[in-house]
Amino acid sequence: MRTFIAIDLDHELKKNLSILINRLNKGSKDIKWVSEEGMHLTLKFLGEISQEKVQDVENILKKIFSMHKPFPLKLKGTGFFPPEKKNPRVLWVGIEEEPNLRDLQDRLEGELEKLGFPREKRKFHPHLTLGRVKIPSKLEQTLLELEKQRESNFGEMTVKKMTFFQSTLEPSGARYTVLSEFELK
Repeated sequence: MRTFIAIDLDHELKKNLSILINRLNKGSKDIKWVSEEGMHLTLKFLGEISQEKVQDVENILKKIFSMHKPFPLKLKGTGFFPPEKKNPRVLWVGIEEEPNLRDLQDRLEGELEKLGFPREKRKFHPHLTLGRVKIPSKLEQTLLELEKQRESNFGEMTVKKMTFFQSTLEPSGARYTVLSEFELK
């Protein structure tokens, strides 16, 4: 099964991001927008794992998350990857720097590496994907609106739990199923 570990967003934040997506969506069929169900902050993508490996991962997650206290998550700013204006592939909302988040993600990388999951080669850049660009043309209006929101605040929440998700790819997009949730102490 295809799996990942993430912070699921509060309903209010999902609503705020849906409003932003509606502002950005200028009728372009060249962008696949994220649904509210898909709005989460991925901490670690594990990929395909066996049912047997699920229990090993859950044991590590239980250990890691029991050592962390709830912390704030603030959504601020917008941007896109890669940063050149010619061919953006991903449109995103940023996450304000939070040492507890960075520490948690780093600990996840280290502990899961012991189970055989390689560390991410790229530096952790916390963000929430809003849309994936299929054809990077005719995006001028969307990018102008995205630029207007570059310093905007989109809300905040207190992270109290982490979620271990299964992702099932379907023709209509990914479907997410909660495998387990872990409370921060």
